Amino acid sequence: MTNYSFDLATPTDDPAIRRLLRENPVPGQLDLTYEREPDYFLGESILGSRCQTLVARAEESGEVVGLATRSLRPRFVNGEVEDVGYIGQLRVDEAHRGRWLLPSGFRLFHQLHADGAATGYITTIIEGNDEAKALLVEKARRHYPAYRQVDRLFTLALAVRRPKRFSTSTFEVLDGDEVELSEIVAFLQEHGRRKQFFPVYSEADFNSPTTLDFSLADFAVACQGSAILGVLGLWDQSRYKQTVVRAYGQNLLRARPLYNAGAKVLGARPLTEIGDPIHFAYASFACVAEDDPVIFNALLTRVYNRAAERGFAFVMLGLAQSDPLLAVAKKWLNIPYTSLIYTVCWPGDEDWHSRLDDRPLYVELATL
Repeated sequence: MTNYSFDLATPTDDPAIRRLLRENPVPGQLDLTYEREPDYFLGESILGSRCQTLVARAEESGEVVGLATRSLRPRFVNGEVEDVGYIGQLRVDEAHRGRWLLPSGFRLFHQLHADGAATGYITTIIEGNDEAKALLVEKARRHYPAYRQVDRLFTLALAVRRPKRFSTSTFEVLDGDEVELSEIVAFLQEHGRRKQFFPVYSEADFNSPTTLDFSLADFAVACQGSAILGVLGLWDQSRYKQTVVRAYGQNLLRARPLYNAGAKVLGARPLTEIGDPIHFAYASFACVAEDDPVIFNALLTRVYNRAAERGFAFVMLGLAQSDPLLAVAKKWLNIPYTSLIYTVCWPGDEDWHSRLDDRPLYVELATL
């Protein structure tokens, strides 16, 4: 029997962590590896104001065989600012998988949670990853944290074709460098609080590794006179994050020839070849006053057109099922990919689940 040890990762673990991510696909509608080349720690800053990466090691070889992250960031909870954790990147090397590995890892998680930095956490499990759902939710052991499903997250891969035309006489859409950053941040904080778990950003965050490789000019800002009506950004993280296709599910596999033929006619890219990274950028910081569908469609058009000019194959947009903006986004040509959103609480903190009100959820896809 192999013995394991658990501790926090250091930069010397970088090659081993990247190998683990590269060689262990996450199953779902298609099998994907979420990779972090050329340096795992380069993109760690976008996960939150504080991030801890846990690793499991096989003691005999010292090999890293398991991984998980605990990241913390300020989010709006019931309209108020609160530090909320996110549990992510749970991976176990295929040769070392087994239910008994998780309890030891969760013990260390619980020790980290004792710092009191966050009362509750959120996480996502991709629909179709039945193994993770069974181990963490359906057949969880008594000393595990409690997982409660609160929504579904739709990741829409908007197929980028030629730029689209859009005009309006009631408002204009400006680039972010044409608007004061302080005004953009004030808008995000005023209207973001209407969504549960919307991230709280400061002006300093947009000039720091917190938004690594995001340019202020890549904000699309809808304005009517001096008033901001909505904000959306295009965020290219490919320098430090990649999503690689490892296998297509049966539905996509059957539809692939037809999709590729249609894409050729429409001027879109074919589906990514197995083994290649998906060439995309995120549509991020989605925030629209009163969830106005016309304003959101205009912002999405501007971001989409910018992606088309830069040669991206897809724009990735993540919206919860409860978000009114989802109905607008679904009208665009897209490939949907769904996950389940859970709140996660340790024993003694379960009231954090129940005190959440019924406002729509927002989980920033680019920071997962």
